[in-house]
Amino acid sequence: MATLSSTKRIVVKIGSALLVEGGALREGWLRSVADDIAALKAQGKDVIVVSSGSIALGRAVVGMGAGALTLERAQAAAAIGQIRLARAYQEALIPHDIETAQVLLTLEDSQNRRRYLNTRATLNALLELGVVPIVNENDTVATDEIRYGDNDRLGAQVASLTGADVLVLLSDVDGIYTADPRLADARHIPQVPEITPEIEAMAGDAGTSGASGGMKTKVMAARIAMAGGCAMVIAKGALDHPLQALQNGARCSWFTPTGSPSSARKRWILAMKPKGTLRIDAGAAQALQRGMSLLSAGVVAVEGAFERGDPIEILTPDGAVFTKGLAGYSAPEAALLAGHKSSEIEDILGYPGRAALVHRDDMAI
Repeated sequence: MATLSSTKRIVVKIGSALLVEGGALREGWLRSVADDIAALKAQGKDVIVVSSGSIALGRAVVGMGAGALTLERAQAAAAIGQIRLARAYQEALIPHDIETAQVLLTLEDSQNRRRYLNTRATLNALLELGVVPIVNENDTVATDEIRYGDNDRLGAQVASLTGADVLVLLSDVDGIYTADPRLADARHIPQVPEITPEIEAMAGDAGTSGASGGMKTKVMAARIAMAGGCAMVIAKGALDHPLQALQNGARCSWFTPTGSPSSARKRWILAMKPKGTLRIDAGAAQALQRGMSLLSAGVVAVEGAFERGDPIEILTPDGAVFTKGLAGYSAPEAALLAGHKSSEIEDILGYPGRAALVHRDDMAI
């Protein structure tokens, strides 16, 4: 069974019902979560937080009251609450000398290949800097057709695109049960190795005031996470220090994938139809075998019509397929850069681009 102790990168999803009560922030509880995050980072782990709460905080500020909101009022509440949500996390983590960053996403950001890669690059850069990204849906601009709709699935998408090992869904229950956990015959399920029709049938709808998710969305999130090689755990979140409790063996439900995030990503890349090719020299081929990224100096020819993020084949000097990967530049840009050093990229393109034509993380040899 997966554990937090054996992981390198963790995404923690926190819902509105845990963070906000009666329109007010649960400050003491958030400080306890910040303590847990600091402890995980002290163990050398990357932590990303996916947090709801902007609408719940914002509507209280201007007295919108309970009940459903129109789209315009919900987006206005999100705009008001988001700055308070970001500040709350900043104030909770800064005593631990941990910096935070706000990242707002819509469904388009994971469906559009270029936006997906930009989001991934930004989140990875923040983690390399030791920052804890605070991610939320961009409720201020997202309409129904570009919404995730709940942060369970947003958490799963963030876990997938960042190659996280574990997605932690802090919930009002300690896992998935065979029936409503309030019933005497309900049985807790500690481990789920596969999303079966029986597991889907056990999932219910949202049952907590202020929450948009439920067990159904959590099972959907598990499907996304597991497909990306990421384990997911549903754990009780209302208690203080919920992540510490999880590390100490608190009851929960683990959804365990068969592979790793790295192997799942490589399978995904290998399955895609290439839109072009890059032919490389012998030196570049040796560098790729050592696990390096493909730099422009090692490219001798570019063929095809591809954009940044499209799948391409990388060919050896004699034309054999060496590997597949995701292009870091469009075909016209790659053609301009081929054979040139990385230090020349800005002079050639007119802007400071990325060093790799294909990054090692976007390659499947």
